[in-house]
Amino acid sequence: MKRGRKILAWVLGIVLLLIVIIVIVIVTFDWNRARPYVNEKVSEAIGRPFAINGDLSVHWAREPSETGIGSIVPWPEFTARDITVANPDWAKTPSFAKLEAVQFRLGPLGLLHHRIIVPHLQLTAPTIDLERVKDGRDNWTFKMPESTGPSEWAMELNEIGFDKGHIELADAATALSMKIDVAQLEKAIPFSDILAQQEQASRGQAGATVGTSKDLRKNKAGKNDRADETKQRQTYAFGWKMSGSFHGASIEGRGKTGSVLALRDSTKPFPVQADTRIGDTHIAIVGTLTDPVNMGALDVRLWFSGSSMAKLYAITGVTLPDTPPFATEGHLIANLKKGNSVFRYQDFTGRVGGSDLNGSLTFNGGGPRPKLSGNVTSHLLQFSDLAPLIGADSNKEKAQRGDATKQPADKALPVEPFRTDRWKAMDADVTFAGEKIIQDAKLPITSLQTHMVMDNGVLSLQPLKFGMAGGTVDSTIGLNGQAVPMKGNIKMSARHMKLKELFPGFAPMQTSFGELNGDVALSATGNSVAALLGSSNGEIKMLVNDGAISKSLLEIAGLNVGNYIGAKLFGDKTVKINCAATDMTATNGLVDARLFAFDTEDAIINVSGTVDFKTEKMDLDIVPHTKGFRVFSLRSPLYVHGTLKNPSPGVHAGPLILRGGGVVAAAVIAPVAALIPLISPSYNKEENTCNALLDQVKNLPAKAPPAGKTQSAK
Repeated sequence: MKRGRKILAWVLGIVLLLIVIIVIVIVTFDWNRARPYVNEKVSEAIGRPFAINGDLSVHWAREPSETGIGSIVPWPEFTARDITVANPDWAKTPSFAKLEAVQFRLGPLGLLHHRIIVPHLQLTAPTIDLERVKDGRDNWTFKMPESTGPSEWAMELNEIGFDKGHIELADAATALSMKIDVAQLEKAIPFSDILAQQEQASRGQAGATVGTSKDLRKNKAGKNDRADETKQRQTYAFGWKMSGSFHGASIEGRGKTGSVLALRDSTKPFPVQADTRIGDTHIAIVGTLTDPVNMGALDVRLWFSGSSMAKLYAITGVTLPDTPPFATEGHLIANLKKGNSVFRYQDFTGRVGGSDLNGSLTFNGGGPRPKLSGNVTSHLLQFSDLAPLIGADSNKEKAQRGDATKQPADKALPVEPFRTDRWKAMDADVTFAGEKIIQDAKLPITSLQTHMVMDNGVLSLQPLKFGMAGGTVDSTIGLNGQAVPMKGNIKMSARHMKLKELFPGFAPMQTSFGELNGDVALSATGNSVAALLGSSNGEIKMLVNDGAISKSLLEIAGLNVGNYIGAKLFGDKTVKINCAATDMTATNGLVDARLFAFDTEDAIINVSGTVDFKTEKMDLDIVPHTKGFRVFSLRSPLYVHGTLKNPSPGVHAGPLILRGGGVVAAAVIAPVAALIPLISPSYNKEENTCNALLDQVKNLPAKAPPAGKTQSAK
């Protein structure tokens, strides 16, 4: 037994001695001797030269966060100084990254289970040069050695700490170039202070962009953020500045961040703040980034402002329409899962031109194409703010929002092309409601509702509904952006529009109880409003009964020739309308007035001729036929020639108008049987004064051909 005890004691002594020797060797080992081996293995792993040029040292200490046996096992803390990572051969600069030092702790017990556990990685003074060329090659993607199967080793990096640094990016693929400098703040700043400062600055910017910022202060997201105690505990330790260019526009930005980025712990959100300007577009955020390794969430207050929402496409990839100057703020929550990221812009408020906006939108990056969906409401909508949607704003306003297409001085129809190339970049399903529309008396539109759907480049507005003059205008619009040129169609139905509400500024009309009903059906091809109307095919029908007309009415209706024609026909007298009927066809943009007649108490007035939307030329004749005894000061028919922009009215010097001789409507009015359904679209309270006029007609001519085709000559 004594001999056995001696042998056991010697064995234990030798083992302990070996452990002591190993510990002494490890502790006193000059790790700089391992640098060539480390440099070689890392270079092989990343596919480009890697070098630790300075001192490599190890410090041993127990890990405070460990329990049990792990709490007594010392962890090595490696410090490597003067590190360089080379660029690939094609890059403009030799170095991808330089660091004054890298420091990290390593869990030794995890190595027994093929786990590389690094609780904290500290980067000191990093300088990083990022580059991407036009063919798509970039220097931040490393060429790893090919693997024959899944690795047995797993890497667990929990958080990254950093201090001052410098980053440069030259991205030829997106025409982006910028430099970022990071420096430590003199003292940490609480989250609430940063939020208040950014809120004040962004609302000031919004006021400068759209003229006022008072509506932005109603945003509810700010209250939610202030109530988030987790965010209130965050502090900002570093500040950064950025400068550069994007597609020729200058970039300037600054912001603040925390000091430690927790990659896996969702209880430690990383505070971020940014205030950037790209050209005349301003974007600012204040909030947190959580658990980025596991595709956590970005949770921020977001402010947008600029000259047009369309400019956000190049920055965000979201297809938005051309608009007047805008400013919004809201609560952005993003799930950052690669290939299926989801961004929710919740409870945002803002202004576009003179209109307010409110709502929530979701941008889903998954599926065959990204998709924008949600609901937007305007409590007070300036109708003029919709003009940029179709390119109907002024050349000065176009230049302000960055569009180089100038409207020709002699053209009335907008020539600015639709951005159909962007329609294919994403889908959309958005509803919009304009609860109250501000407009002058010339166009009494009171409300607007639409459901916009974009599906693989095909845009539909179904319905597009207006409340107007006590009645409704229901329409559906379809535009196929996949076709070259674009194909479009429109169907519109106007019902029960009250004449006295349609022209509220015309005093004589206020005694009228007449209504306007009409239908429009057009198909066309082209990439602008001018091109679509210039190729349109279809029909336009309208009936008005029990109204009144005069020179003033024609002026209010927007006819530049109203002063001349009205004075010639009626002087200043208000004339009662029994019926006004219009039946026109459009063939390749040429609108032919098959019937355009006014049946008044004194005469029947016929308008014949054409309006060519392709050339914007008008060729109309206006012929009055007297009823009973009435002396017209005009003895010859009138005409309206010229263009839509510059009409030229006058008097035909040829035939005289017959006086007295009764009604000759049957000889001059074209068949209009298809107008009969418009007499009383949904009810028939009393006899309509258009019945007598429409009873005279039969045999409606053939309809116009579909888009892109012409009628054969006869």
